[in-house]
Amino acid sequence: MKVTIAKNESEFDCTAAWRIIGEILRKPEAVIGLSTGRTTGNLHRIVGEVYSRYPFDTSAVTFFGLDEVTNVPREYAGACYTMLKTEIIDTLGIRDENFLMLPTFSDDFRRDCIAFQEEIARRGGIDLLILGLGENGHLGFNQPQSPFDGEAWVTKMNPELEERIRWETGTPPEKELGGATLGIKNIMQARRIVLVAKGSNKAGIVKQMLEGPVTPDVPASVLQLHPNCEFLLDTASASELSEN
Repeated sequence: MKVTIAKNESEFDCTAAWRIIGEILRKPEAVIGLSTGRTTGNLHRIVGEVYSRYPFDTSAVTFFGLDEVTNVPREYAGACYTMLKTEIIDTLGIRDENFLMLPTFSDDFRRDCIAFQEEIARRGGIDLLILGLGENGHLGFNQPQSPFDGEAWVTKMNPELEERIRWETGTPPEKELGGATLGIKNIMQARRIVLVAKGSNKAGIVKQMLEGPVTPDVPASVLQLHPNCEFLLDTASASELSEN
């Protein structure tokens, strides 16, 4: 288990960005999974800035999003598809066929979840997966009590996020919102994982993730068992660790 603590936000974002760039340079046909949220936006933009100044070959790399909000338009600013397109995909010139996403609308999400994980496997499996950390320890939309042997599926989102998305999209109460996501089993099959967490609001869950028991109560705790996972933290999120 590797823990890296960045001294400031700039070092944090640059370190994470170079994990992505380094993987592409190491393996031009790499399959790389990305996460969205406040923690990852800046690091995605830095990848684009480096590419714009010092172009490298992205023609064979496959990017995919770990999860997606269901039953909202893809054009919605909070849809993972739109966030990733804006933050990194378009800047790197990634072709549509090399950007894999779970759908926002479907008449059969189970079918589409199976097809999504099968397409990732067909391309050789996940070489690098960048994960964010939820304040309750969730990974993607795998909330506490999600099964460790679960594969891609549609789950419920936490009430606070659902309330915000309903307000932003004008989605009525009778229309169900959820989150399509790779399951924890899929996550653990990645050859290499970099979990990124920053901010004092994450300090408590970082301690539980790294120093507590491996339990579905804290889904991210399962990463203790991954053979090649780096936990990239800032000083604030690492502040409660025993060995910090």
